[in-house]
Amino acid sequence: MESALQLPIIDLSSQDRNATALSVRQACLDYGFFYLINHGVEETLLERVFDESRKFFSLPVEEKMKLVRKEHRGYTALYAEKLDPTASTDKGDAKESYYIGPLAGNATENDLNQWPSREQLPSWRATMESFYKQALLAGRQVISLLALALNLDENYFEKIGALDNPAAFLRLLHYPGDLRSLDEEILGASAHSDYGMITLLVTNGISGLQVCKEKSDRPQVWEDVIPIDKAFIVNVGDLMERWTNCLFRSTLHRVIPVGEERYSVAFFLDPNEDCVVECLQSCCTESSPPRSKKKTFIKEEK
Repeated sequence: MESALQLPIIDLSSQDRNATALSVRQACLDYGFFYLINHGVEETLLERVFDESRKFFSLPVEEKMKLVRKEHRGYTALYAEKLDPTASTDKGDAKESYYIGPLAGNATENDLNQWPSREQLPSWRATMESFYKQALLAGRQVISLLALALNLDENYFEKIGALDNPAAFLRLLHYPGDLRSLDEEILGASAHSDYGMITLLVTNGISGLQVCKEKSDRPQVWEDVIPIDKAFIVNVGDLMERWTNCLFRSTLHRVIPVGEERYSVAFFLDPNEDCVVECLQSCCTESSPPRSKKKTFIKEEK
């Protein structure tokens, strides 16, 4: 039976930045995951986001398919994605989702987002745009703490231009509750790690998220991440692991069915597409040379 993981709780409103950065560092060394509270995203806005998300996913399939994903934006149907290609089942993951990319005026690229009609969902776009902006602010503050945690200037990633035009994507997710008629091996999200800098996740309070701290161990040991009301769950991505010379871990995780309908919202914060990623000076020494070559970040299929 899987055990519950006791993740550190990081208070983004704390005035003691150095102590908070030390806690973030330990969390990234030990788990690659932590809870984030007092993050500045309004509770009422979170409630509206989940309400609008439910409304969209409750639409008939033919209506949702009118917004099928293009240019990394839009709707992905149930079972259309399989995050772990090595999984034994032929069926895709038991989830449906909706991607929203950089907003018009927030980036140099054109607004490629797709939006449900105002006739169907009059408050949907405004709600998601408000959440996107507030989540981006919270994400920038987390990146600042990560810089301090790496013994860098807190504005390091801003100074190198990594967040001048960030590739930040919002993803709404819906996991059906009743999968009893399906194969037992079906997962809500099969095992994977996120490829970018960091991810901020918030759920509707339903469990299902699990992490595997030692991805190479066999058998793999999975531990439950219990949601905390209104808190974000933050995790390190592959790109940040590469930047830190594998000091901070990008941890394998998955979502299992728990017999209840589950909604979550993930905010992926990645750098500019032309950002050069190379081992940070504070993370490499003669005894621990860079494990990866310098690389320009290029947005991948999400």
